[in-house]
Amino acid sequence: MPTMIVIGHRDGLDQALRHRGLDPFYIVQAPANIPEGRRFRCVADMENAQEILRATLSAHLEDVVGVLTVHEMGVFGAAYMRQQLGLPGNTDSKATLSFRDKYLQKSKLPPQVKRARCRYIPIGTSFTDLADELGDVFVVKPATGAGALRTSVVRSPDEYAQAMQPFSEQSDVEIVAESFMDASEVYIDGIWKNGDLQWSSMSRNHISPLSAVQGGVLAAHILDRKRYAPLFQQAETLARQALTSLDTPDCVFHLEAFREESGLTFGECAIRLPGALSPQVNKLTFGVDLFDVEISLALGEELTQPLDSSDPDRFYGYILLRRPKSGHLTQRDFERHFTFDEIQYSSSPDAPVGPYGRVGQAIVSDEDERKLEQTIEDIVRFNEAGSG
Repeated sequence: MPTMIVIGHRDGLDQALRHRGLDPFYIVQAPANIPEGRRFRCVADMENAQEILRATLSAHLEDVVGVLTVHEMGVFGAAYMRQQLGLPGNTDSKATLSFRDKYLQKSKLPPQVKRARCRYIPIGTSFTDLADELGDVFVVKPATGAGALRTSVVRSPDEYAQAMQPFSEQSDVEIVAESFMDASEVYIDGIWKNGDLQWSSMSRNHISPLSAVQGGVLAAHILDRKRYAPLFQQAETLARQALTSLDTPDCVFHLEAFREESGLTFGECAIRLPGALSPQVNKLTFGVDLFDVEISLALGEELTQPLDSSDPDRFYGYILLRRPKSGHLTQRDFERHFTFDEIQYSSSPDAPVGPYGRVGQAIVSDEDERKLEQTIEDIVRFNEAGSG
């Protein structure tokens, strides 16, 4: 069976690889929940291209046909590995850096693309220096971070000192500061190939990932193109302008933007599969399988599945369910109050807690996107209140 090297692990992609007749070899950071019977090697840092190449070469793999990654932290290593092993897909590790480093990314955008002001925080930079340049409120985050981890909104010298604690402060390019964007977020999941946008959808987070890291329930749903026609037009224009200027390789991408009265402001863009349950809800809504597209790109194949994003029969969304702030909930409690397309929820105190505090997940749908939006808000409130 041909081998696909995969940096990181994700259940949906694992199933898609097996469906394609491919045998994944996983490179992961411990601890990792790899399905029984899968081949893997652990590394200390999946961003260390030398380490993941050593892990691969020492495994003496046969019939390797491609490399892909499910994580933001793996995109540079995947490009480097393809280059070293002579495999198809993106091999431009220099261009890939623009999709890891937030300063490099924003500095390459053309003038017509609105974005937050962004700068590195060199060793010894004071709060006053940043406030004078970026405003009284700004954001501190890792230059190559993901998932809003170690991200803080800073309003005072004390908050600045606290925001810097998770970092080594031994590198001039470890941390960035950005001007604060006080606006709701949308995100575009799409396929970029041959220098143009081939397909895209747009979704809305019900809260920001940063709020979810701080204890909120992360949820999102697909937006209705007819209901938000001008917004979709802006999004597609923004995507084309940004991805063209960044010399984007053929990829599945995830682009975040802030929705302001004056239009969309670029947040950041990743060249990897969207997170959480976004691939699943896109497939349910439009029939577009982003897992399968990612595999095709890694194999150097042409895309053959229909790419349609107009007028779906139903709109889908997801909720990453948490333990309630007080009280106790079971899966049966959720099912008594709401109708789900899919739900998994563990009420066990020993249940593993995933990203954003997840102990379960749910997918819901409706023919009317407005009703879907309301249903998700109701489920989130129910989850937070913990009243079974």
